[in-house]
Amino acid sequence: MRNHAHINLAALSHNLQRVQQLAASARVMAVIKANAYGHGMLEVAKALNAADAFAVATLEEALKLRQSFTDKKILLLQGAGNKSDLQQAIEQRLDLVVHTEAQIKLLELTDAVTSLDVWLKIDTGMHRLGINPTHFPDYFSRLQQCQAVGQIRTMSHFANADDVSDSKNLKQLSVFQATTSNYSAEKSLANSAAICGFADSHLDWVRPGIMLYGINPFNQGVGADLELLPVMTFSSSLLCVQQFQAGDSIGYGSTWTCPEDMPVGVVSVGYGDGYPRHARAGTPVLINGQRASLLGRVSMDMISIDLRGVDASAGDKVVLWGEDLPAEEIADCSGTIAYELLCKLTQRVQFDYR
Repeated sequence: MRNHAHINLAALSHNLQRVQQLAASARVMAVIKANAYGHGMLEVAKALNAADAFAVATLEEALKLRQSFTDKKILLLQGAGNKSDLQQAIEQRLDLVVHTEAQIKLLELTDAVTSLDVWLKIDTGMHRLGINPTHFPDYFSRLQQCQAVGQIRTMSHFANADDVSDSKNLKQLSVFQATTSNYSAEKSLANSAAICGFADSHLDWVRPGIMLYGINPFNQGVGADLELLPVMTFSSSLLCVQQFQAGDSIGYGSTWTCPEDMPVGVVSVGYGDGYPRHARAGTPVLINGQRASLLGRVSMDMISIDLRGVDASAGDKVVLWGEDLPAEEIADCSGTIAYELLCKLTQRVQFDYR
């Protein structure tokens, strides 16, 4: 009995249109790294083909994508790490992020005849990847002189855009604008949260990620608040319904005890499928449109649920997150973020695209 991840391709298209509405003056680079946030990169890319470009994290992702999208602009977010990576990027006409001087030196030393476009990344406050703003004039000039470099664009990344009240957001925007203001290069700064919360950051290119999959990018709320549709619905089935007595304990560690005589359902899903092991008692599931609550610990292959007041029988479908049950809510009950839930489904789960 396999569990299913139903991927709603029409919802993907809708969410892309929502990005285009919010950032109407910018071009859209759809971020489909990490296997499209766990949704299936190639299938998602086909549904998002109306985007102006794609972005991925690794060279392996980029090469796989290039096989199916021969003419699409594809940006490699981590850039080239060595001469071999750079050669493959040039051959496959990839765009590269440049975030270190070492990557500039690679470009300066290559004897490639053809060129590629680069995105010079500035560290405006995220302090993860990117060059110091003080080095920008020199590094930009060096890239202009590289025969292996075609068009140069500039970019940065917000650290706290999921909190619209954080003053660091405006500070990062100010640093980016001050650093790049005298250059005509196209600019990109806005991720999903900034697309929704900071119109001044839209600039020439926006880079939506999590919002494409129907998830609210802010630290509170759900996708529907922003007129986004959930793309993934993760579901399982009810293995059986058991009757237990008051005082009976449920599952490993006996961490939950029945307060009364009651029905308990066993669902065929666990952390071996990617359901979060740390989901707490009370985490909701949906059975026949009715909410039921998780009981006890999550096992590798099963969870137990409280069926008091719920009409359910063995074989019934159980929605774990997705349509009518936001992944954001399940993530909050599990002490994590929706990003992680989506990315962690395992090979035991069957993906269905519609």
